[in-house]
Amino acid sequence: MPDRTESESRKLLRRLRDTLAEPGAGQERLDRITHLIADSMRSQVCSIYLFRDDETLELCATEGLKPESVHKTRMRLGEGLVGRVAKTSTPINTANAPAEKGFRYMPETGEEIYSSFLGVPIQRLGEKLGVLVVQSKQARLFSDDEVYALEVVAMVLAEMTELGAFIGEGEALSALHQQPVLYRGATGQEGAAEGRVWLHEPRVVITNPVGDDPKKERARLKEAVDQLRFSVDAMLTMTDGQDKEQSQVLEAYRMFANSRGWMRRMEEDIARGLSAEAAVEKEQSAARARLESVPDPYLRDRLHDLDDLSNRLLRILTGQGADTGAEMPENPILVARNIGPAELLDYGRKLSGIVLEEGSVGSHAAVVARALAIPLVIHAERITTEALNGDAILVDGDQGVVHLRPEETVAAAFRDKIAMQAEAQSRYASLRDLPATAKCGTTVALLMNAGLMADLPSLVGSGAEGVGLFRTELQFLIRAHVPKRGELAEIYAGVLDAAHGKRVVFRTLDIGSDKVLPYMKRVEEPNPAMGWRAIRVALDKPGVMRMQLQALLRAAKGRPLSVMFPFIAEFDEFRAARQMLLDEVKRERQLGHQLPGALEIGAMLETPSLAYAPDAFFELADFVSIGGNDLKQFFFAADRENEQVRRRYDMLNASFLTFIRRIVERCGEARTDLSFCGEDAGRPIEALCLAALGLRTLSMRPASIGPVKHLIRRIDLTELRGVIDRECASGVTNVRAGVMGWLSKQDI
Repeated sequence: MPDRTESESRKLLRRLRDTLAEPGAGQERLDRITHLIADSMRSQVCSIYLFRDDETLELCATEGLKPESVHKTRMRLGEGLVGRVAKTSTPINTANAPAEKGFRYMPETGEEIYSSFLGVPIQRLGEKLGVLVVQSKQARLFSDDEVYALEVVAMVLAEMTELGAFIGEGEALSALHQQPVLYRGATGQEGAAEGRVWLHEPRVVITNPVGDDPKKERARLKEAVDQLRFSVDAMLTMTDGQDKEQSQVLEAYRMFANSRGWMRRMEEDIARGLSAEAAVEKEQSAARARLESVPDPYLRDRLHDLDDLSNRLLRILTGQGADTGAEMPENPILVARNIGPAELLDYGRKLSGIVLEEGSVGSHAAVVARALAIPLVIHAERITTEALNGDAILVDGDQGVVHLRPEETVAAAFRDKIAMQAEAQSRYASLRDLPATAKCGTTVALLMNAGLMADLPSLVGSGAEGVGLFRTELQFLIRAHVPKRGELAEIYAGVLDAAHGKRVVFRTLDIGSDKVLPYMKRVEEPNPAMGWRAIRVALDKPGVMRMQLQALLRAAKGRPLSVMFPFIAEFDEFRAARQMLLDEVKRERQLGHQLPGALEIGAMLETPSLAYAPDAFFELADFVSIGGNDLKQFFFAADRENEQVRRRYDMLNASFLTFIRRIVERCGEARTDLSFCGEDAGRPIEALCLAALGLRTLSMRPASIGPVKHLIRRIDLTELRGVIDRECASGVTNVRAGVMGWLSKQDI
């Protein structure tokens, strides 16, 4: 780029900085800026459009268009050329704007006399803030240097908007990070919490977007990049190839850190007048914009890597590390793009809730959140760009909703909900030592799900009669290396100690799908939930499974042991896994080690195919546990990670209940113990119906045991079974309405 253009660009940015430094309200500043840009770029028109809400742009300032159109002219996202720039986050440069596809004529602006149009997005780290436009009567394309210069100016405007430089009257000029915002995400873990935002990675604030001395800024950038490269190399040396997935990520970091193109683009930004940190963030914003339009998961991961690397570089340049010195507020609600299980466990029970932009119901974070009984909402898009440390926040894990900076009426209603839940739990406490015996005399065993030693105190407090599912994968997920057999044996022995003789069902390693071990090579699969996971991994790679089985056998120390294999789809898989365990029993006996006093070997029924297994399967299995979450998604072909379909199908669908009834019958015929484990087991109405169909053991999160027991003790399950039978016989698709109608007439 010629020196003259560079000089003009720097001159424009300096004038812009000086203009922003002058006193005045937001509208005055915007008016001065549009005049300044039009004059510097020798165009007749400069206009600034800002978002007044997520879907609507408003003309907030102009030089050249009719003044009376300011704050009157509005357009929807995607509407007209301005709306298209905002929607696609890419510039539009045309010599003949009226001839462009999608052009929208705004008669109130008087823009019909202007032919040339250049519009660039005003955005910051993927957050759309508005559009900056220049126009001229002469039919010409703006040069590449002019486009670039306007993009640099737009970037500075985005930073200054973030810092509150353009606050004024109206929605479009309202202060950022102060308005109430509602996020509709998805449920990762049920529960409700009120608290204050605690950002896992606090936002880096750039207060000096314009650089006076390009040579000095380039030197700062080079020094920071050298430091970044050194730290990445050091981390790679520490992994020493032992953690393959982490090594792959760090190799991607190293590739970007050594990318000449990345460095060149940032140096060009500095040459045009940006500070070193503003140049980094400009490239980061461009990567975020590309991220939105890339469907390929591998490329998306690489852009995420670049985004993370940019954050590291910004923290080096600004000195704003993850530890800002801020004190964690009371009742902290963790807000993050995503978070690993080990990091989440470091926070532990200090957290009142968790909100993630990414994640899934089967992710590491969701597994840990369930183990810690912390409300979790996932898919709260862009909350990390809006939330500030200390902001008031409400997390409704039941509905998958987050209220950031809620209005008092919303907060009051939410507090009422939390108070009602707390009052109900205190009422249920009186039932803790009573059995879940229905009016008809049927008793249902209520067990709890667990995954951490920290869960075990709930065994007493909740009134659970045992642990129906102990998830063993957490001990693998939170480590950078495969845990040693002795470590696992000690953990499992501690679990049995804490259970004080109550039954604990250990589910063997359920990895794959969204639960990928840090040290296990990721296998890219189009549908991982139905791919290489759980027992399939264990049988193909038996080394880890054998080690885990040995640890379980040694942990028992003569006590009864219950082992359950996950995701069994056919009899042969169970037979092979069972034989593997029996082989380890034989080996332990030969080594002279103490064996369990009794050994139960069971399977999780999570695929419809297993319900139709030969009679020999049900006769060989000591117990079967229906994994309701997976079984329901496979029965209805409705991916539980897909928000468009996961709530579409109800467990009280007559076809699904008929299917459950058949499983109950088959286990009854073989005299095989049967339980139901999953979210629906902890929902009182669903739990009642399961019990009415013949399930005598239900396993759920500890907080659900009280409500389920309360309802079971007030109902005649024989009568409810009759209601369900009549509803199904009548041909209805779903029995919920009939069941609820019957319940409304009961004395509960």
